[in-house]
Amino acid sequence: MLFQGVYCNIVAYNTVISARCPILERVAGHFMTLAYILCATIGGTLLSVCAAALLGRVMTPRLGSHMIGFAVGAMLTAAFMDILPEAATLLPAHTLGLSILAGLFGFFMLEKLALWRHDHLDGESAHTPSAIMILLGDGVHNFVDGVLIAAAFLQSPALGMTVAISVIAHEIPQELGDFVILRQSGFGFLPALALNLLSGMTSVLGGLLGWYALPLANGLVPYALAIAAASFIYIAAADLVPQMQKRRRPMDIAMQSSLVAGGGLAISLGHLV
Repeated sequence: MLFQGVYCNIVAYNTVISARCPILERVAGHFMTLAYILCATIGGTLLSVCAAALLGRVMTPRLGSHMIGFAVGAMLTAAFMDILPEAATLLPAHTLGLSILAGLFGFFMLEKLALWRHDHLDGESAHTPSAIMILLGDGVHNFVDGVLIAAAFLQSPALGMTVAISVIAHEIPQELGDFVILRQSGFGFLPALALNLLSGMTSVLGGLLGWYALPLANGLVPYALAIAAASFIYIAAADLVPQMQKRRRPMDIAMQSSLVAGGGLAISLGHLV
């Protein structure tokens, strides 16, 4: 499993440290969390961007679109089976519900703004600026993902790994779309790959900010988890599922259903590894 070897080595080191000095244990634990976050954000960005670039070269658009189903299953399972139960232990049910609703509305407004900017640039027939604007929007989204990954790791390493895997699952088809747009806008393979990497690395900045700032306001962590769940639910239900509904042939339905189940199963099996 991704990051599993790093995770086991750090846990073993923590066991030795904790037996010797409680202060060192707290300091080591703080920086271990940073190590988790850096592994998740840097490794996740490299994996998703490089996988998207490879798929962009070897996969047909039709085959690549089926990957969306895996992302839907992974994100919804992570939101409803991991993140929300964890947040429910930290927040009253009414407060948790309001936080999720606020998150859903916030992501709706952000998407509306991004679409408005996209339409505005298309009206000017500026294809390359449109591609850059999409990358800027993706960079903001990746930054938020980094903060959410940090919030999950601050709660527990297991929850952090679940969130990180879910983020990677939905980033691959998203990065694939960005890569295709960049190629269609006139960028070569290597420039498109470099721009996608640059946009993806904003997740590292978000992770660092979350690691530094969230412990200073510890009461914000459960709200960040609620926002993370809202993000996964909104992306899956409002963006990805409508794309899946465009394909209605029996073979497409069977493949999509299998991949949705596979995405959910991958997150569930993560707890057994």
